[in-house]
Amino acid sequence: MLELSTEATRVAGILMLAVVTIEFGGWVLTRMATGAMPATDFQRAFARAGHGMAGALVTLGLVGTILTDATTLDGFAAWVARSGVPLAAILMPAGFFFSSAGQGRTKPNGFVWLVWLGAAFLAAGVITLGIALLAA
Repeated sequence: MLELSTEATRVAGILMLAVVTIEFGGWVLTRMATGAMPATDFQRAFARAGHGMAGALVTLGLVGTILTDATTLDGFAAWVARSGVPLAAILMPAGFFFSSAGQGRTKPNGFVWLVWLGAAFLAAGVITLGIALLAA
């Protein structure tokens, strides 16, 4: 049986609960697609991007959480490897959704910076974990 660290178990639990928010995003997308929720082409594109990003990054985050326990990382480096992708899974979709919110919006508002902050966490997490796995 695979034994996960306390940190990995916590992060994995949070990510599993986050799936409910992805389900909600799917519901919003169906409302947009059926015309029940008015949206511009820009808003539909950002909603699709945010929804797809959330699903992919939660899955990658679960894998990375488990793989971090297969390395010798500890302290801050382990935190970056284990938490970088999950933080990106929150920040990047939030950036897509919040920056496209508002009736008739056709370009992103100031919340788009969350996408770039999430991208930085994503890069830091996968680079740290990738190097640690190659060194293991």
